[in-house]
Amino acid sequence: MTSFDPATPNPTASTAGNVPAAAAAVDETMPVAPRAATNEPDELYRLALARTDRSAGFYNHNVRVETPAGPVVVRIPIPGADTMDLTIWPESKVVRAIHPVIPRAPRLLHASVDPAYQIVEWIDGDVLDAIAPRGKRVPEHVIPDVGALFAQLGQVPLDQLPPLPADWPTDGDTTAFASRLSAITTDVHARFLDEFGDLFKALGFPADPLEPVLERWSTLAPRPFRLLHTDIHRKNMIVNGGVTYFLDWELALWGDPVYDLAVHLHKMAYQSDEEQAAQAAWRNAAPPEAAVDWARDLATYRAHERVKSAVVDTVRYTKLLAAGTENPTDEAALVDKLVAKLRAAHAVWRTSHVTDRSKVEPHLRGWRPSRADP
Repeated sequence: MTSFDPATPNPTASTAGNVPAAAAAVDETMPVAPRAATNEPDELYRLALARTDRSAGFYNHNVRVETPAGPVVVRIPIPGADTMDLTIWPESKVVRAIHPVIPRAPRLLHASVDPAYQIVEWIDGDVLDAIAPRGKRVPEHVIPDVGALFAQLGQVPLDQLPPLPADWPTDGDTTAFASRLSAITTDVHARFLDEFGDLFKALGFPADPLEPVLERWSTLAPRPFRLLHTDIHRKNMIVNGGVTYFLDWELALWGDPVYDLAVHLHKMAYQSDEEQAAQAAWRNAAPPEAAVDWARDLATYRAHERVKSAVVDTVRYTKLLAAGTENPTDEAALVDKLVAKLRAAHAVWRTSHVTDRSKVEPHLRGWRPSRADP
């Protein structure tokens, strides 16, 4: 087994340290990280596997391990995780491909297919969500840093990335690209309809929640495709010394750059003036051909994200509440976030359904899996 040196200098990185590919899920208050005697990847994997209760996103466990050369993060896929997002590439191949064009992203140190895991570098810093959660202004450097990332994404050539799926939409076919996005959301709704059908109905979901979105896809303007991150949000950014690092590349796509902006704005929940600044940063980073009718189509993509969040997070948050693993404060926060997401979706659906905490929370806490008639 080949060892590696996590401390190998990265000439493009800050001297602050190393960033984990999912540091957003790594809790600084957790017990002391396991310590490895060597840099052998399999040893680090075995140590991390015994600590997969420590931290996780929706798709990966993320375990900090101390090595003789310094800390690293071992990312291990969560078995049986519910697939809610469109993916086309192994994350490790994307992370390898984007350097050195995108310097403020984690370096991959090792990747294994069987067993499946990655080892990535650790950078000391603060998860943006910890210092500037929703409702709080982000540090001044963050939006310009996001704009710089948007510019860099457009500089990564397709032939440097892993091969696209054989049936991937042709360059510029934004309608076909968007249809891939909504197909995943439609599948999630259909897949969980047996278990959550009664809850969807109680929360005012229309029978076909994607209908008002699908009818708008044909209006999208054609734009040249580029690399997209599609998951730039507060829990996927580390800030340190006035610099922002961008994590978690597992949802990277090749597609319409306006979609990347839409997801970013949807998940960040900026203050009004911050959102305007973020849009301006994206526009300054986008060449003219990438910004054709961008404002109109931004609204269309955001409508999809609002519906998607209502569907996906009704499932995810209800499962978390039912599991009883969250503390009361976190449970309350989940309910509040879902109420906001439902209100946004109902605006897309143009319903008169009353969505407030007093009506939503009893339905969530009273959820029991429903089954369709045979």
